[in-house]
Amino acid sequence: MLHFQDELDVSPYSELYDILVKEDHFLRKLNNLVDFSFIVDEVRENYCLDDGRNAVSPIQMFKYLLLKVIYDLSDRDLVARAHTDLSFKYFLGIAPEANVIHSSTLTKFRRLRLKDETLLDMLIGKSIDIASQLGLMKSTTIIVDVTHTKSAYNAKSPIEILRDRSKNLRKKVYQIDASMKDKMPPKYNGSEWEQELAYSNALLHQLKEQSTLVAVASIQESMNLLEETISDDLEHRKSLVDQDARIGHKTSDTSFFGYKTHIAMDDNRLVTAAVVTTGEKSDGKYLSDLVEKSKANGVNVQTILGDAA
Repeated sequence: MLHFQDELDVSPYSELYDILVKEDHFLRKLNNLVDFSFIVDEVRENYCLDDGRNAVSPIQMFKYLLLKVIYDLSDRDLVARAHTDLSFKYFLGIAPEANVIHSSTLTKFRRLRLKDETLLDMLIGKSIDIASQLGLMKSTTIIVDVTHTKSAYNAKSPIEILRDRSKNLRKKVYQIDASMKDKMPPKYNGSEWEQELAYSNALLHQLKEQSTLVAVASIQESMNLLEETISDDLEHRKSLVDQDARIGHKTSDTSFFGYKTHIAMDDNRLVTAAVVTTGEKSDGKYLSDLVEKSKANGVNVQTILGDAA
């Protein structure tokens, strides 16, 4: 059941926030700048309003996701850090002594609750609204372009993501114990996702047998992030065929399987609008949509810059 809470829990330890989370702390400034109540309306339909036990506040859950992106942490490590980091607890709106959520709750929220297709437009509009209030939206020029996104909703392919996470993990291990280079499973350099997945699992299995290394916080965080990436990829691949993605072309002789994100931004690089389409759509077809969305977000569009497409 959706539960509403607008104020920080009353706590005899709340003064710690004034001492340890200073006015110039990034998370305090972000919390003061943005009214996150709009999140409730966005996810309201995904909750039961009058039955069941109280759900964790969707505002708090959304803030967890912001922290996850800002600090590049796995669900597990994010929750562990939130348990001891008072700046996190202040941003989340919970008392210093309060318990935090279980990591599985966050995993379910980002997979099941945030599925509204209008979420992207709403977040961009909110960002532009804040920028306008601060007097930052002075430009009358927007720049339009397209980025290519491979299927599985990543700017990089799943195999590239796994490879990057594995590389980062190995790097941290070698910084602690260079002799581990001779003990690691042989790297896979091919293009088959299943083989890269097998290598990632073998790497994790090998490291879990090294109790001394696993005890190092930075290594444990990288292992957790790699495990979460594997789990997310498997979740996306439960359906063997992506019914929405299509083959698109970057040039006349190169192609990709996925989507296109048509973007408009001002000359200060503030994104003013975005349209996501399947990969085969032409680049220029959505110019009018980007202009209209930018105007709807309060941008006074006088000049448009773009490439030949």
